[in-house]
Amino acid sequence: MNTINPASLLAMRASILQQNAALQKAAQSTGPAGADALGGAGGVKGTEFGNAMKGALDKVNDLQSKASAISESYERGETTDIAAVMLARQQASIGFQATLQVRNKLLAAYRDIMSMPV
Repeated sequence: MNTINPASLLAMRASILQQNAALQKAAQSTGPAGADALGGAGGVKGTEFGNAMKGALDKVNDLQSKASAISESYERGETTDIAAVMLARQQASIGFQATLQVRNKLLAAYRDIMSMPV
């Protein structure tokens, strides 16, 4: 069973913080040097960040699909292990809540960047 482990969440957090630091550094720079710094931040690192986000979203989707399947199996009477059903549902819920918090932080960072004076 694929689960979102703390190491992957910490890796995503570190990647977000790294991107944020690069954007802040680029925003503090002025002139052509600032444009070069911004272009460097969106290259390979942006692809790695995008892949990390896609992987995390895929894991959350898998957890929710498995939780739904096991819940339906329990409702049909095929499974009698309520603990496994509740565990799967809680794992899916925690994964979704973590994803939601990451999204909220990304939106807040985007708003902060967009409101920075140029």
